[in-house]
Amino acid sequence: MALLVLKFGGTSVGTVERIEAVADKVAGFKAAGDDIVVVLSAMSGETNRLTDLAQQIMDYPTPREMDVLLSTGEQVTIALLSMALEKRGVPARSFTGNQVQIRTCETHTKARIREIDGTRISAQLQQGNVVVVAGFQGVDEHGNITTLGRGGSDTTAVALAAALNADECQIYTDVKGVYTTDPRVVEDAKLLDSITFEEMLELASLGAKVLQIRAVEFAGKYKVPLRVLSSFEEGEGTLISLEGESKMEDPTIAGIAFQRDEAKLTVAGVPDIPGIAYQVIGPVSAAGIEVDVIVQNAAADGNNDITFTVKRSDSERAKKILDDLSPSLKAESVSLDKKIGKVSVVGVGMKSHAGIASKMFKALADENINIQIITTSEIKISIVIDEKYLELAVRALHSAFDLGDPDYERKSIS
Repeated sequence: MALLVLKFGGTSVGTVERIEAVADKVAGFKAAGDDIVVVLSAMSGETNRLTDLAQQIMDYPTPREMDVLLSTGEQVTIALLSMALEKRGVPARSFTGNQVQIRTCETHTKARIREIDGTRISAQLQQGNVVVVAGFQGVDEHGNITTLGRGGSDTTAVALAAALNADECQIYTDVKGVYTTDPRVVEDAKLLDSITFEEMLELASLGAKVLQIRAVEFAGKYKVPLRVLSSFEEGEGTLISLEGESKMEDPTIAGIAFQRDEAKLTVAGVPDIPGIAYQVIGPVSAAGIEVDVIVQNAAADGNNDITFTVKRSDSERAKKILDDLSPSLKAESVSLDKKIGKVSVVGVGMKSHAGIASKMFKALADENINIQIITTSEIKISIVIDEKYLELAVRALHSAFDLGDPDYERKSIS
């Protein structure tokens, strides 16, 4: 008998019929003798609907009241699933984040979990009940409802699994697991049997949207075995676990991630003096704009060019800040390029295999793709290129590192 935490996202509970299907799946686990905790998101589209309602009242609704409003979405699904389980003869009890004491900080709309009191859940499991918990929400020390931000239900599930010392946390989505890259871009992208926490964290931070970054961080920190599966198709999905648990024959590269929503800013001709990078980057970061790749080039004339990337949606605001600072920085110019993309190859095998960078650059050179910026870490290499070559670059790299599914042609014919 195992203790499993199962999380189902919005598309998995988007209709009554899908909630019934989730109830069948949960009932199957229960019949096998497992103890089950289920974490649910709101129905697909419900959070947007509630947000629209709020904005009909106020252009900028108060964060506290938004948390009160948005937390109701999950209450609907947990009650409906509990009813569906009871109908099948499976005893179930639903609980909000407040009721099971998921305690968070006081930051509304993007709170962080501080601790979870597993006493009430454990008592319910001992009574033979399936425990159904509202994801995405908690309560601060003053009793205020808080929400965890985008993808917060994933974080709730992993945190509960850690607190309860669960055998596995399973995240059910509308995809079959983690692929070597986006199958919509590369048709023969391969479904991975396993991947390390470190690799998954890099892929998630670099554009792969299968899992929320905070959930992966949580799972890695507390060593919670994490599995991504499809709600709609049978399969083993992808197991995310410790590096030592991966197979020795696993490929050097686990996957390729990419981001389209990038913009590049260059502050040219600033003095080559101590602290100049801070004078450029500091005000942008202070405005709440996340800075990604940073490159500083020293020119022969004693001046520097500082280039960095930000989210495209933040780029105009960042440029305005730099334009206003330009005189005090003694910059020659500030330029903005919104037509860039970032492609990254990720794999723990880079730690022990040479030649990854050269193979990557050769594959891009063969396709006549110019690299604008390169940045590396122990297990990843990221490049910034012209956006129009983004998908071509992903396909070229996927092929160069032999990441394709060898059964792709056979499956296509059948």
